[in-house]
Amino acid sequence: MSEIDLVDGNLALKEIQKLDGHTDRVWSLAWNPAAGAGGLPPTLASCSGDKTARIWQQGPSGSWNCTAVLEDAHNRTVRSCAWSPCGKLLATGSFDATTAIWQQIGGDFECVATLEGHENEVKGVAWNSSGSFLATCSRDKSVWIWEMQPGNEFDCAAVLHGHTQDVKMVQWHPHFDVLVSVSYDNSIRIWLEDGDLNGWSCVQTLGETSSGHSSTVWALSFSSGGDRMVTCRDGIIATGAADDSICLFHETKDSLVGGQSYSLILKKDKAHDMDVNSVQWNPNEPKILASASDDGSIKLWRLTQVP
Repeated sequence: MSEIDLVDGNLALKEIQKLDGHTDRVWSLAWNPAAGAGGLPPTLASCSGDKTARIWQQGPSGSWNCTAVLEDAHNRTVRSCAWSPCGKLLATGSFDATTAIWQQIGGDFECVATLEGHENEVKGVAWNSSGSFLATCSRDKSVWIWEMQPGNEFDCAAVLHGHTQDVKMVQWHPHFDVLVSVSYDNSIRIWLEDGDLNGWSCVQTLGETSSGHSSTVWALSFSSGGDRMVTCRDGIIATGAADDSICLFHETKDSLVGGQSYSLILKKDKAHDMDVNSVQWNPNEPKILASASDDGSIKLWRLTQVP
């Protein structure tokens, strides 16, 4: 965000385009990380309570259009979605307790694998940095790690138990095979593979002291360098909430305690007509933000500086 002067100017979120098409609340968004490579245009995936995922692409004119509707793989809400690092596969997790793997073949997206094993709703899906592992988490309190094999086959590498309540989200470290999960049990767990024992185990639990969360931990995100983790990107942190707003926070140096703190630099009231469920910065265009809402819409925003 170096192009934005946080000291000398006011910031604004300018709405670029509203994307309509889903017929129920939109739960999650995922930017394709491979956009721009090999001629792939900027691409965004969304998933919804209407049991579908949608693929949105930016055309030559700059406008965004839905280029594919991914349906018939799930029979309940699609709660989460995530692109593989190469951008060729999309994973979708559903309240039907399954995870679907989609691949574009020709001009269409096809479901090439269905992962089963969770007893209840799949709440989160996440690929590791190499695309060799996919993690899923569920209301059944477990986290599963799937290892990708040739031919779009997936083997269950581990079933991780430790959380005592619904697991809301999983996220891999951006550079190492370290997995983090957050839960309704107010805790954050860090999982690591033990090479000697050839298994995965919880190596640290955060939130078990008075300095931790005192309620559900809903989400988390790593900074691009992986040295910091936010629960609820280094630079400007975007959040969405049930008050229908989008808030941006920026890190400030706290000279009194010798650490860092975060200050509110922008609040976009009534960004949507209902709860904001997901906000995602475009990794290839850092000033572009996407948001998704209970109102069934997706909005694209540009962070700008105004006099």
